Amino acid sequence: MEFNNKKLEKTSKLINYVIAIVLCAFLISLSGKLIDDVDEWKERPTVEEFYNNKIISKKKSDIEKIDAEINLKNEKKSSIKNTIKVVNNNYENAKKSFDNWIEARKTVGSPKEDKEVISRANELDEYFKTQQEWKKELTKITDEIQLLNKDKSSIYKRIDTEKERAYKEREKAIRKYDLKVFLIRLLFILPILLLGIFFIIKFRKHKYWPLFLGFVLFSFYAFFFGLVPYLPSYGGYIRSAVGIIISVLFGIYAINKIRAFIEQKKKELKVSTTERAKKVRTETAEKALDNHMCPSCGKDFIIKKWDKSVGKKNKTETYGIVTNFCRFCGLELFKKCNNCDSENYAHLPFCANCGDHMTDDK
Repeated sequence: MEFNNKKLEKTSKLINYVIAIVLCAFLISLSGKLIDDVDEWKERPTVEEFYNNKIISKKKSDIEKIDAEINLKNEKKSSIKNTIKVVNNNYENAKKSFDNWIEARKTVGSPKEDKEVISRANELDEYFKTQQEWKKELTKITDEIQLLNKDKSSIYKRIDTEKERAYKEREKAIRKYDLKVFLIRLLFILPILLLGIFFIIKFRKHKYWPLFLGFVLFSFYAFFFGLVPYLPSYGGYIRSAVGIIISVLFGIYAINKIRAFIEQKKKELKVSTTERAKKVRTETAEKALDNHMCPSCGKDFIIKKWDKSVGKKNKTETYGIVTNFCRFCGLELFKKCNNCDSENYAHLPFCANCGDHMTDDK
């Protein structure tokens, strides 16, 4: 006996999808842990692995020596600055004292003939010379520090050049590493994907299809999320090429399937209506009746009629008429019950009025 209970059908479909999704989730969890463990078999290359440590160590040692020398010269520079400050103060005090003394001597005699004036002026000159010598020393130290900083900058540039070379080497190693990871993932995921496609082709009508569907969903998830993101880039060429190939293959498959379906329908419509009626399944008949379509060609069997009411300008009323035969393929759609003479949908197994068989074979 065949059950046509729609609630039961919807519930069974829901249960089937739940089974498929739950199985798919556990398969994804298991495969995720497995593939993550596989990815960790070898660590991702780091830039430090490609450094020329001898060169970098030597350059860093040179920088440390230069920094130590700069620190010493900065200390000396600071000491010279303090000395210049003292010398400036001494010079300013001596000059002020000399100026005051000269002003006082102007009132009592001629400063040009006074030996003490000459002595004080010479003393003031000595202060000035000392001041200039310390300023020259400060300038010399400053220049030496600038040269040391230039040397340090050139060493840093040499280190940067070495690091840039190491980064380029690392990029090459990462491409090789990503290719290896992709091939390892491909080794696991490609058989899963092929098996999922095989299940779609061979087991769509199997009674355990929900279990197969769970595996199919998992296989597509593994492909699109576990493999495609790890496709080597190489400027995007490989990913674009793979996308084009997949699109072309899927397009060819879809076009061939659609054409095959159309050809099959054309062949079916060439068969007599009696033979086509025998091949209509109950589920197909129920859906066709709900959607008022012919179960053979899929066209609407309701004909629209228009009635322009008299005296009402440009007003049109429409209503539908159900035909007993499909006007497109000629298949019988409605017929009378042999027992109670009530009209029923011809492709359902029992009469809706008396429950008698609608088909001739009882």
